[in-house]
Amino acid sequence: MKSVHFLLQGKGGVGKSFVAAMLAQYLRDNFGKDKVACYDTDPVNQTFSRYDALKTETINILDGNDGIDSRIFDGMIEKIIASKKDAAVIDNGAATFVPLLRYMNENKIAELLKEMGIDVYFHVVITGGQALEDTIVGLSTVLEKLDGLVLVWSNEFFGEVSYQGKQIEQFQVINDNQDKIIGIIRIENRTKDTFGKDIELMVKSNLTFDEVKNSSLFTLMPRQRLLSVQRDLYTQLAQQTFSGNVLPLKE
Repeated sequence: MKSVHFLLQGKGGVGKSFVAAMLAQYLRDNFGKDKVACYDTDPVNQTFSRYDALKTETINILDGNDGIDSRIFDGMIEKIIASKKDAAVIDNGAATFVPLLRYMNENKIAELLKEMGIDVYFHVVITGGQALEDTIVGLSTVLEKLDGLVLVWSNEFFGEVSYQGKQIEQFQVINDNQDKIIGIIRIENRTKDTFGKDIELMVKSNLTFDEVKNSSLFTLMPRQRLLSVQRDLYTQLAQQTFSGNVLPLKE
């Protein structure tokens, strides 16, 4: 069945576009590189569209009043519905977060897609460090405003994802929404002098994992470390059926 994956988070700079790139690569490797459409609707930081290999289409969905341009956004949705591709990944920026959720809620976009036989998933990044509480608010807002299944990405790059002594699985927002949250993907905080630098170079160079294998920027060991990162993320994604809850039951 066709699926649409929205990347949503009201806090910027938390690794959302990185997640979009990882997800797009996973889907392309599973469905075929010509079976996944990628869209970048971030009007400020169009990071996702810099990955040439992903053939991302840049679409400015904001109108002149910081609202959603219905003609542009509706056109993108209609294009996805009519497409013969198996999946679409849409990276939305922090600047469009509030107006987009309002527009999608008012116009029942997720409900429309599901009526057309398309599965809808919302991917939300929760990050450690100073932005933790802001990203929790972003997750809560998505769960409150939108009707669809949610996959949480726990980004440990900026620090441990824990709150008031609780790990992410124990967060109240997670436990209160087990009917919507299908799982948690962990982006592990690896050694910054090795893995960290390799990932940073890959991201700054806007390279996919496949491109890293043939890039002169990376020697054998960095390639092996990045392959380890890829395998870890792909293994976690493979465990998500994208249809049902894989979280532990409430006590």
